[in-house]
Amino acid sequence: MRDAPQNMIGQSPALTAALDHLSLLATIDRPVLILGERGTGKELAAERLHYLSPRWSEAFIKVNCSAITETLLESELFGHEAGAFTGATKQHIGRFERADGGSLFLDELGTMSLRLQEKLLRLIEYGEFERVGGQKTIKVDVRIIGATNASLPDMANAGEFRWDLLDRLSFDVVNLPPLRERPEDIAELAHHFAVRFAAELGWEFFPGFTNQALSILESHPWYGNIRELKNAVERSIFRWGQQTTRIDTLVLDAFSHKTTSEVSTEVAGGAVLEEESRPLQKWPIDLKLALASKEKELSQTALRAAAHNQREAAALLNLTYDQMRSIVRKHGLGRSKMAKG
Repeated sequence: MRDAPQNMIGQSPALTAALDHLSLLATIDRPVLILGERGTGKELAAERLHYLSPRWSEAFIKVNCSAITETLLESELFGHEAGAFTGATKQHIGRFERADGGSLFLDELGTMSLRLQEKLLRLIEYGEFERVGGQKTIKVDVRIIGATNASLPDMANAGEFRWDLLDRLSFDVVNLPPLRERPEDIAELAHHFAVRFAAELGWEFFPGFTNQALSILESHPWYGNIRELKNAVERSIFRWGQQTTRIDTLVLDAFSHKTTSEVSTEVAGGAVLEEESRPLQKWPIDLKLALASKEKELSQTALRAAAHNQREAAALLNLTYDQMRSIVRKHGLGRSKMAKG
């Protein structure tokens, strides 16, 4: 009996809908495409699909098409005979043969060359192929699960992906939501990664996050999705180093010299100083102009505190990255202009 797949953590409606879709597709033996941004868990979704299917007791084989050159990818997928090319000293069994009776997960499918796409299409249509350098026709029974973060219809329109292959692969399509569309799951995911990493460090227990730290985690845009969250949580725990005190300081960006705690303190401290030195308000005022001025002022303060990192500044102001970029353009808050101001 094979190991069960890792659970996809979360209870948000967006994730639940995707998991329900996977469960439904597991009952029918057809190719499936899994779409999602990098780091959204496409491989875990493919594993879930396989282990819920009638093929669960057979092999689940995976290959990242973008990590292998075209020549080697052909050999990896279809195998080769001895002497097929320089260095091929013995017969190699490809992943389609190894996956016979089970499922083959093709990650980053959009990077596959048109020539290999044609060979893949024939395999899907007839269930047969020849090894590289071979003449014997080999029949296999494999369920193909493809995944990509690219728009395959756009690639097909541009002549970069075969429409006929896309039609055969996309019996149905599962869309995995990015982490920013499932903020309800962030705290649970962060705790999961934190507990595992604390154990790896030899800690007796994970002390938890402060409310402020959790608030920052939940408001961060996480463009790298779950993979970025995992790295940020582990990095923050490692830098914190206090086994009995709740994590209050986060290191979201390994390239920044400031932590979220330092940034928050600078913003709060700057606001207090400005409040103490502000003169009495004179009436009447132009409310729209005053609000625009305040927006610019707070944005400048956050940008300086975040060392001009717009993503960190957006988190401090509880904005999305796109909203922060819009404000920067609106008020001309680029680094060079702020330096002159």
